[in-house]
Amino acid sequence: MLPLFLIVLVDLIGFGLYIPLLPFYAEYYQASPFTVGLVMAVFSFTQFISAPFWGSLSDRLGRRPILMIGMAGSMISYLWLAYADSLWMLFAARALCGLMAGNIAAAFAYMADITTRETRAKGMGMIGAAFGLGFIAGPAIGGLLAGSDPANADFQTPALAAAGLSATAFILTMLFLKESLSEEIRQKIILAPKSTRLGQLRAALAKPSTSRLIGLIFLATFVFAGLESTFAMWSRRQFGWGPEQNGYLFAFIGIISALIQGGLIGRMTKSMGEKMLVVQGAAALAIGVLLIPFSNTVPVLIIAMLIAGYGYSIITPALNSLISLQASETTQGQSMGVARSASTLARIFGPAWAGMMFSVFGMDWPYLGGAIIMTGVILLAWNTRAYVRDSLNDAATKNFT
Repeated sequence: MLPLFLIVLVDLIGFGLYIPLLPFYAEYYQASPFTVGLVMAVFSFTQFISAPFWGSLSDRLGRRPILMIGMAGSMISYLWLAYADSLWMLFAARALCGLMAGNIAAAFAYMADITTRETRAKGMGMIGAAFGLGFIAGPAIGGLLAGSDPANADFQTPALAAAGLSATAFILTMLFLKESLSEEIRQKIILAPKSTRLGQLRAALAKPSTSRLIGLIFLATFVFAGLESTFAMWSRRQFGWGPEQNGYLFAFIGIISALIQGGLIGRMTKSMGEKMLVVQGAAALAIGVLLIPFSNTVPVLIIAMLIAGYGYSIITPALNSLISLQASETTQGQSMGVARSASTLARIFGPAWAGMMFSVFGMDWPYLGGAIIMTGVILLAWNTRAYVRDSLNDAATKNFT
């Protein structure tokens, strides 16, 4: 587990570098809040197109080569971003980055290969912890490199740093990561009937348990992606913040995520099961986003973001673990690819929706609307518990269904 964790961490630090900077970069080229949402969404749009393909390809060729292809693609896109001189180039660079982002689904599938059903949630939590740590160092480094003044920010240096980190992750994968997919399982996959992308989606959605989980991961990601894409604009208007201040706050959320997903999620899963963690995470995310519009001081805002970050840090690995547990050993990559497609589809519509709400109704409405949506997620998650299985034993599972 450790080599994969370190490699994903390095790659995600590069990814996290630019998340709090993109809204400022887009506004530098006179983008409206709605257009900023589209800039944030284009990565996910192209990732949505490519994710099932990369997931299925990793089932046939192995996880390691797909990880390397994705990291190489990320490096090229960051170099393009560093030298972008217009708004369309921002769109194009982010589109390329999403199109080549097969490494994310491959990393989840790799973890599924090397864990048992009993340790699956812990393994998924480690990947989640890499995401969390990436959002600790990444935004902090990116904000520090860009500066605190949104009108005179340095957008080139963080992009070059992100490219260097992707190149480092590529080299580490090539030198130290062994292939996780055994030849026996690969042969089963090769001999299994082939399905189209539409067939993969139909197969995943045909099972009530899987379709409900995919719906939940879509809605939770939809809300959180809306928060991510508009928060820099909100904080600039509310507190006059620039990239540096936003970078530090996103780093704080990353610390919370890493602590939960890297250390606590395994224990919480054993005591409660993934299904109850989904309900708990949805409730916390709803409360957190609801508090943001009422954050007139920085301490209140930190509390709101702490609660929201806690909720999303719990619900994500729990849902990924449940989806993985519904799949057979020959369809792990395919299942995780479909799950990532749902997540990335939410990251298309979430930022676009939040940007529209920001432009039309005001800067508080992405969060008020998100709280309403998460209230529905709580109810759906509660009703979904009886349809899915988690890693608890049968006796423990009956206590929650």
